[in-house]
Amino acid sequence: MEIEIQDIKNALSKVLDPDLKKDLITLKMIENISIKDSEVSFDLVLTTPACPLKAEIKSACETAVKSIDNKLNVHVNVTSRVIQSKIVRGENLSKVKNILAVMSGKGGVGKSTIAVNLAISLAKLGAKVGLIDADIYGPSIPMMFDIENEHPKAIQKGDKTYITPIEKYGVKVISSGFFIDPSKALIWRGPMASSALKQLFNDTDWGELDYLICDMPPGTGDIHLTLIQDLKITASIIVGTPNKVAIADVRKAISMLQNENLATPIIGIVENMAYFTPKELPNNKYYIFGKSGCENLAKELNIPLISQIPLIQSIAEAGESGHPIEMLNESEIISDIFIDLAKKTAQSLSIINTNNQ
Repeated sequence: MEIEIQDIKNALSKVLDPDLKKDLITLKMIENISIKDSEVSFDLVLTTPACPLKAEIKSACETAVKSIDNKLNVHVNVTSRVIQSKIVRGENLSKVKNILAVMSGKGGVGKSTIAVNLAISLAKLGAKVGLIDADIYGPSIPMMFDIENEHPKAIQKGDKTYITPIEKYGVKVISSGFFIDPSKALIWRGPMASSALKQLFNDTDWGELDYLICDMPPGTGDIHLTLIQDLKITASIIVGTPNKVAIADVRKAISMLQNENLATPIIGIVENMAYFTPKELPNNKYYIFGKSGCENLAKELNIPLISQIPLIQSIAEAGESGHPIEMLNESEIISDIFIDLAKKTAQSLSIINTNNQ
């Protein structure tokens, strides 16, 4: 029996992407099919390097091709190409495929910690990642990356000057903290802060990015409106803690994003400090700030609860020392939690962008 390329395509057209609910041929996820004797090879182009169903889809492809002839040797080369958001942005952001806002209704819930470790985890999975510190009044990202004394360089492109982001842990980082005195309060009205944020976005030489993570300031003010309306984020993640005050503010942040004039997709809620687990008793959970606060809110509003991060001393210590990557590398439990969050985030963005094609 002579096998032709169309036979391979017909077989793979029966394999569905579990998230996107369409077959791989329609989604153009199969490339470079090659047949030589009983050897069949092709590229499986996933919609993100962080795909949590990578092994499942690859196995389904092998099974589909072998259904033609069980004697075939199937070689699947798994690669990825992140789907570009259909949102049209300015020229300097045209190669940024997705902008993800990490938001919270109030301060002190660990939003920056989530943003930092999410960005690093996406980079560890092979994505091109940027991180912008949009908390103009209280920038913390330089300290968390141990780059407080770094000074971004300026480069000239044509008649315009751009800022080169600082790169560390595989993440391109920019922050207002690089340009202001950390010992002095930034006394700016809302429009000034919003203008500074737009300048950080538009005057930074980001290059090509799969994901630009934006660590937002707490609240629902001018800066949030600027980001959502003018810079057009792809989606957002909401960070909260289980206690009632935090839950009330999470509800307000969600209400803002769901306003009919903003209508911004929400990937889900991350419940930080969900429980305390002592290092010497890793299987024990103590609910210091209450139990299931974000979980109950997620059910009420029909929004996914995508992660529950435990209160572990090493997470805070790693951030304050400027070495979050060490915590991810040394703690299997924490690494698994943030890698899982990164995969779910990438998965959700792929679904959002595919549905908007």
